[in-house]
Amino acid sequence: MKFISSKVYLVLAFAFLVLAPANAQEIIKEVQTDTVKKTPISKNNRIKVDGVVAVVGDFVVLDSDIDLTYRELQAQNIPIKDVSRCELLGKLMEDKLYAHQAIQDSIIVSDAEVNETMSRQIDYFVEQIGSEEKMVAYFKKKTLESLKSELFDMIKNQKLTEQMQKKIIDEVTITPEEVRIFFSKFEGDDVPVFGAEMEVAQIVIKPEISEVEKQKVIDRLNEIKNDVLQNGASFYSKAVLYSEDPGSRSNGGYYKMTRKTSFVKEFKDTAFSLEEGEISDPVETEFGYHLIYVEKIRGRELDVRHILMMPKVSNEALQAAKIKAEKIRERIVNGEISFAEAARSESDEKETRNSGGLLMNPRTLETRFELTKLPPEIYSDVSDLKEGEVTQPILSDDPRSGKSYKLMTVTNRYDEHTADYALDYTKIKDLALKEKQIQEIAKWSAEKIKETYVKVSEEYQTCDFANDWVK
Repeated sequence: MKFISSKVYLVLAFAFLVLAPANAQEIIKEVQTDTVKKTPISKNNRIKVDGVVAVVGDFVVLDSDIDLTYRELQAQNIPIKDVSRCELLGKLMEDKLYAHQAIQDSIIVSDAEVNETMSRQIDYFVEQIGSEEKMVAYFKKKTLESLKSELFDMIKNQKLTEQMQKKIIDEVTITPEEVRIFFSKFEGDDVPVFGAEMEVAQIVIKPEISEVEKQKVIDRLNEIKNDVLQNGASFYSKAVLYSEDPGSRSNGGYYKMTRKTSFVKEFKDTAFSLEEGEISDPVETEFGYHLIYVEKIRGRELDVRHILMMPKVSNEALQAAKIKAEKIRERIVNGEISFAEAARSESDEKETRNSGGLLMNPRTLETRFELTKLPPEIYSDVSDLKEGEVTQPILSDDPRSGKSYKLMTVTNRYDEHTADYALDYTKIKDLALKEKQIQEIAKWSAEKIKETYVKVSEEYQTCDFANDWVK
């Protein structure tokens, strides 16, 4: 299987649903048109809408989709100089193939899930471009609603694509022998090189919150619950107005979850104890207090909405947390206690406390971070630290967990190096597994292209596609 530039895979594909059922491949014969209003008919009596450059199953790709994809790349500050129209068309067609097959396999993506993603996407574009009006003009739409309509279809098809790809590779596994064979293929300069890495640990000190402030939040959440249950108020609207969870507030507090979803235990236990349509009492977690509403139960999957409120922290409590952090740092620097021991006994962060404060890389589920891929807020705090050195207390204001003070240290540094089978087995295994997954997807794509209705316009027939779209 040929591969196009990895930049292209960052793009979300626009999709427009059409009825085009068939099980054969053919090339669209170009029909000349002067205006969009004309709808010429090809020799097989199929209508070709002006601007359609490809059809995959029940989906079409418009020439304007490629233009729009270029603008999306630019909006995300991704270089487009070396990305060709053929590459983008090939990527868009791949996405349509996945989305088409996902529908055939009855994969479901809820509107609420799409709206949540769309809200985040619009917020990102507005931040990059400057305003909603500029964003609408940038994407050459007449109104925000028309842009949202196209974004909705695009995101829904993207999520169908993601779920279809996940289904394809979920069963792919790799054995130690396959890893060994994979690595043995590399010789000399071809052996992978892994970049410089570091391990980072932190101690988090949260300010004490008074019982009075906690009760204020509990009472307010109970008021909201009663308003919904007794007066028929909208939980969605209440979440939009009052929730302090930035990840779900704009979409009415919506999340889709299973037992494996990485939510805190208290939240999951409460959600799965509720009946459909039931609202919990206020639930305390490390992030604050939640009202949890189970909107829909789908077997082992829940559609939930929640409202998060955080008790207010006084300046006195915040100052006390800083002083506590300073004293802990002093003990570490003086050699009275190690950083790891202090993290286990003093840190208020559950996720890192038991590991001596070590941060987990969410991409690899290991403790090593590539320097070039460290989150910016962490990099700025630790980039100049010597191994074993401890920062002064750093004020952190997390939108989800509130204000706290943290101490950070670099526990280990690893220089850039050529892959070593014994030392880097996990990374090599990941590379080998990814190659096997790519091969599985390539095999699946080749099979599905043969049995799916595909058309490619004459002007794109000469493209060097990654897949065999043109026979």
